[in-house]
Amino acid sequence: MCDEQELVQLETLCKKLYESSDSDERKQAESALLMFSNSLDCLPKCQLLLERRDSAFAQLLAATTLTKLITRNPTGLSVDQRLDIRNYILNYLASNPKLAPFVLQALVTLFARITKVGWVDMKNDQFVFRDIIPHISHFVGGTVEYCNIGVQLISTLVIEMNQPNAHEANRSIFRHRKIASSFRDKNLYEFFQLAQGLLKSALEELKKNKILYDDEQTLISNLLKLIINCLSFDFIGASSDDSSDDLTCVQIPTNWRPAFLDMNNLKIYFDLFHLLPANISSLSLSCLVQLASVRRSLFTNTERVNFLNNLISGIRIILENPTKLSEPSAYHEFCRLLARLKINYQLGELVKADDYAKTLELIANFTITSLRMWSVASNSIHYLLTLWQKLVTSVPYVKATEPHLLERFAPEVTRAYITSRLEMVNEVVMNGLEDPFDEIGMVQQQLEQLSTIARCEYENTCSILVNLFDQAAKTYQDLMQTMPQSCAEVEIQENRLTWLVYIIGAAIGGRVFLNSNDEQDHMDGELAFRVLQLMNFTDIRLARGGFCKKLDLAILSFFEQFRKTYIGDQVQKTSTVYKRLSDVLGLSEETMVLSVFIRKIITNLKYWGNDEDIVTKTLQILNDLSIGYSSVRKLVQLEEIQFILNNHTAEHFPFLSNSFDIKYMKCRTIFYTSLGRLFMIDSGEDEDNLIGYVEKYAQ
Repeated sequence: MCDEQELVQLETLCKKLYESSDSDERKQAESALLMFSNSLDCLPKCQLLLERRDSAFAQLLAATTLTKLITRNPTGLSVDQRLDIRNYILNYLASNPKLAPFVLQALVTLFARITKVGWVDMKNDQFVFRDIIPHISHFVGGTVEYCNIGVQLISTLVIEMNQPNAHEANRSIFRHRKIASSFRDKNLYEFFQLAQGLLKSALEELKKNKILYDDEQTLISNLLKLIINCLSFDFIGASSDDSSDDLTCVQIPTNWRPAFLDMNNLKIYFDLFHLLPANISSLSLSCLVQLASVRRSLFTNTERVNFLNNLISGIRIILENPTKLSEPSAYHEFCRLLARLKINYQLGELVKADDYAKTLELIANFTITSLRMWSVASNSIHYLLTLWQKLVTSVPYVKATEPHLLERFAPEVTRAYITSRLEMVNEVVMNGLEDPFDEIGMVQQQLEQLSTIARCEYENTCSILVNLFDQAAKTYQDLMQTMPQSCAEVEIQENRLTWLVYIIGAAIGGRVFLNSNDEQDHMDGELAFRVLQLMNFTDIRLARGGFCKKLDLAILSFFEQFRKTYIGDQVQKTSTVYKRLSDVLGLSEETMVLSVFIRKIITNLKYWGNDEDIVTKTLQILNDLSIGYSSVRKLVQLEEIQFILNNHTAEHFPFLSNSFDIKYMKCRTIFYTSLGRLFMIDSGEDEDNLIGYVEKYAQ
């Protein structure tokens, strides 16, 4: 047995671990408590610690120690012992409803763990851990305070059953799936119905009283989290984790159909969104995100139309009065809901919805407003652009006679994105707004989405870009002649041009996703020659020491997009993009454009020798050309390629210097890998030529 002195000592160690400001003291306490947790006689001591209700930290130690004991050696305790622990925990919670939140969470985690571990255990030919509701009915059927505990017990159990945890690393994933499937079939729908029933009752009370006390608000919040956990369950064992938002189809079992055919159940979540306080209303939207993702085959065609109509109607009502969306989490979840709407439903189905036209207009206005609000998080914008990207991509496949209206609204979204990015530049340079180019991966993701949207009514996109680019380029060139290079106005124009070059590259790259024609190829030529003219200007400045890293990276990105779209055997050599480039720049076919690209590569490697980002990106393009350009023999015949093959020394390429920084080792590897491919094409099977080439530069 454990005497009073030992219990006091454990309490003291807990206080030191969680409250002491002395790191050494905390480490000593942690070490001593770890020894206690691993001791063979910790089980009876944990019960005594739980009874010491004046020390929340001691209670936490007892709960976590019991969880570790169950996890570490499930078979070390008999079925009766584990049943006793479970029953004791439930009785303890019933007797102590006002525990500290972290103690309550530790105890419900213990309940969930011991239930999962014992799921396949039998006593008297019965699975004694599987009847959950009878053991917690006094919680969910009691006061708000007790109901909160019951809901947390169920919600934590659903999470525990859904995912194989780290403690199961050495146990069969098959065993986890077997337990999860059994739990899904026996308990999950029952829990879902219970939560929906409690939510419905709470909503009725909320409509009557219009006031939520703290414990009532907590209960509704926990009920919504339980619904989310139920709908997020891995019903078919398809995923090993829930971190990916790509798993957008909720594979609801067929026997759940009644819950989804009753549109009043869908309406509950829209009503709760409008009535709940802003700090928890986002949870109702999270539920709607999952409901919008329910597998299509759960419904008949008529049922799916009815469900979609109600879903779109609810979205329209939110957009007509979007005040509640000012709360960031609610805004984000609503953006996710809009994206899921298109992911799970075909455009041909959406256009037939009763409120489609009005709702699409509201969504367009919402998107435009969002793009112009620089405080909106980029991960929320991602979902809005996903919606429009998927809508535009679907246009060629729509067979419905109803108008999709995207030719009206998609160009407005494109214009809003372009102009808002340019307007943002002033705030970045003058007022210290966070620069999007510091997160270039996010920018490139948005541009990839925009590339499809921009091709819808492409003449509008091209007209906008031409006008804005010409204005920015003229202003920039004028500034170079009249103002010092360090002034803020120069930086503003360089950043604006950077955005425009990136967007032009994305727009040209979008050609591969949608059907194109000679007129659109001509528009691509209009955009491309402007970027190449700008590059000529910036390269002259570069040779004189005028560096703009962002703009040069944007030009390299443009090269990538143009190469993928207009260079290669799959592209018609008579494409009107080359006609426009020939008219303005004399570049009548792809090898001439390639010469321009290679000259840019040489220029960058010469003048950006001290910048790892530029050098790496430039070499990646050279490497891609050596791999991806189908007519490599034509590439090797270019004077610029021959120059590289015969002059790869530090004189021309500073990163090859013997005094190079170690960070350039990767750059040199990429460089010589590319040269090796090109040289082998150039020399064929002439071994003497290869040996002589290597010996020449080995020194």
